[in-house]
Amino acid sequence: MSQTIPMHIIARIRTDFPAKFGIPRQSGLADTPARIVFEPEYRSADALRGIEGFSHLWLLWHFSETERAGWSPTVRPPKLGGNQRIGVFATRSPFRPNAIGLSSVRLTRTELHTSEGPVLHVLGADLMNNTPILDIKPYLAYTDAHPQAAGGFALQSQAGTLQVDCAPTLLAPLPADRRQALLAVLAQDPRPGYQHEPGRVYGFSFAGCEVRFTVEGDRLTVRSITSSGHT
Repeated sequence: MSQTIPMHIIARIRTDFPAKFGIPRQSGLADTPARIVFEPEYRSADALRGIEGFSHLWLLWHFSETERAGWSPTVRPPKLGGNQRIGVFATRSPFRPNAIGLSSVRLTRTELHTSEGPVLHVLGADLMNNTPILDIKPYLAYTDAHPQAAGGFALQSQAGTLQVDCAPTLLAPLPADRRQALLAVLAQDPRPGYQHEPGRVYGFSFAGCEVRFTVEGDRLTVRSITSSGHT
């Protein structure tokens, strides 16, 4: 008989990604800034006592936009072109029996007293705006880091970064503190692993702007960055 365990949303993350397309595939690949805002029940400065002593945190979160009925023992990772099945527990696919994600982020600043209660400022999040956070734990390098760990198919299929061509004038609509983060996101190749069409114009929303780009070989060219009128 299937058992269930109650979970509580403790916070939500505020990021520059209003939709899934464009989000880095893993945490830490780009210094994308984000804020963690706690739900009213958990807005306690005491709950964060001592957290400033840690440089990195683990976020456990809910794949709130990818839930589906039932589950499959295999999935098709985009990294493998979307045409090869791998066991779900050998992937980080969002389509899991429990839609739980795990990300490591860098803690840059803690504000204990704001109009929204305590707020954590982090870099490197790979989450969509407003994603529910289920738990936060400190990252401990002496036990959590394994430099010699095998990477399986994820490492074998890892591609290099793209060269990004972007005229400085195109960056003008973006806030100055978001420009380098966008370039880092683009260098990681935001396109789906199975969708590499030369000449096709791709686009996604970032920090209140619409970004359009094309890719030829290992060179990504930004075609336009326009304000979307909202953040």
